[in-house]
Amino acid sequence: MRVAAVDLGTNTTRLLVADVDDGRIDEVHRETRITRLGEGVDARGRLLPLPIARVRNALSDYRRTLERLGAQRTLAVATSAVRDAENGEAFLGEIEWSYGFATRLLSGDEEALLTRRGVDPKPGTLVVDIGGGSTELIVDDFHASLDMGAVRYTERFVHTDPPDPQELDECARAVHAILEERVQVKAQSAIGVAGTVTTLAALDLDLERYDRKRVHAHRLTTAGARTQLERLAALPLHQRRELPAIEPDRAPVIVAGAVILVSILDHFDLEEIDVSERDILDGIALAAAELPEPEEGAAPPGAFTCC
Repeated sequence: MRVAAVDLGTNTTRLLVADVDDGRIDEVHRETRITRLGEGVDARGRLLPLPIARVRNALSDYRRTLERLGAQRTLAVATSAVRDAENGEAFLGEIEWSYGFATRLLSGDEEALLTRRGVDPKPGTLVVDIGGGSTELIVDDFHASLDMGAVRYTERFVHTDPPDPQELDECARAVHAILEERVQVKAQSAIGVAGTVTTLAALDLDLERYDRKRVHAHRLTTAGARTQLERLAALPLHQRRELPAIEPDRAPVIVAGAVILVSILDHFDLEEIDVSERDILDGIALAAAELPEPEEGAAPPGAFTCC
């Protein structure tokens, strides 16, 4: 069955069109737009009109793409930003009614479990998913969704350009405090997914342009991640935007994301992390294949009332 998976993340809006057969995913098309849906949510508790417009523009393009490619089911999943916003459920109702996508607002635990389903890690492996608003950590039966992410911690801690070392120290202390309180498990190895980790891998590889095939399965050492953090933190934003292999719109939040990754690796006393291009989007595709036949119906509650 050909399906479409849409990830309505805090920093990015992503699309995967894939053929799913007996749990196997064959990718047809994958696309990412940095839309910053969670911009201002940490401070205001609401999805703001401009980020919503950016997401809607991306979804309009995605709908044309998935229809052209013949997707039979589409599932759009929302995570941290929509969870935290008082108008989040109304926003999802509008998306469902406007675009005809099945939608699902994930709890933190559900987000972690869907990420694990997409990655399918070996026993004893820590899965690290650093998002814009939250970070999911999964080891075997343990899973946690932590309110720390690249966008959230940029808005909370990073106020100078280039970032002041004291700001980054405060950011790292906040990460360690959450980890000490919430995470008391051990791991033998780690897999990292999503934009922060894959971007640091591309920089570590010194790529002239981003290459998913080379990034996937790259082994990023903790020392290498720390080197890239120090490199990025020393540059003003306009120079970070110009680095090869980094999406310019990711440059504003990559430093805080790198602080989170290095702090996690330190907490688990890990010397390296394997980088994966498989992530929650793959888990969404598997869930989309399990959806029932779409039906015409009335507008869901909250449609056209989110902003």
